[in-house]
Amino acid sequence: MSVESNQVPIRVVVCDDQELVRTGFVTIIDAQPDLVVVGEAADGEEAVRVARRERPDVVVMDVRMPILDGIEATRRVAGPDVLDAVRVLVVTTFSLDGLVYDALRAGASGFLLKDARPAELTAAIRTIAAGDSLIAPAVTRALIGRHGERLRPAAQDDPVFAALTSREREVLILIADGLSNAEIAARLVIGHETVKTYVSRILTKLDLRDRVQAVVLAHRTGLARWP
Repeated sequence: MSVESNQVPIRVVVCDDQELVRTGFVTIIDAQPDLVVVGEAADGEEAVRVARRERPDVVVMDVRMPILDGIEATRRVAGPDVLDAVRVLVVTTFSLDGLVYDALRAGASGFLLKDARPAELTAAIRTIAAGDSLIAPAVTRALIGRHGERLRPAAQDDPVFAALTSREREVLILIADGLSNAEIAARLVIGHETVKTYVSRILTKLDLRDRVQAVVLAHRTGLARWP
């Protein structure tokens, strides 16, 4: 991999117990001029060790791994109690959607399907490295069915939505569509920090724990709809 002398590449650690998958991710990532793999791990315990040693910008984390699973590994390197946390992108399949939800609560910044296109993987890494969150819309469909009951049912005219301004509703709908903060900023022609402020206000006003719950609530109440 070659990188321009004045360009600092995004440093990535790849964690997956399947060697074929791990090698594929490494090949895709290292082919990008602005990305570089600085470490690999085949189990959760090794993932924690490598992440702490290398201090990458992004850890690409499998969920189901031996010795220590991806959820606990994520909690140890990205959890709310970690002082020098790293950012984690969880990769999964539909059959692991429950584990993914828990991984996000453990501190992951987003998740992606394992069968995503190479360009989607590299774009997700850049999004996470930039400080944004990423939720693959296709996976969110599966999450709604299993975890929607964790959120109380509501209607579009529920007073909780009345607390949102028109712009906050607009931002919530775009979040539910799977857009990152950077994409929302570009769509609405507003600053990135402004989007972060809107997201924070939305979570506070709706008494939601995280971005995943915001997506689920928006779809379950009909505020946002799948195309």
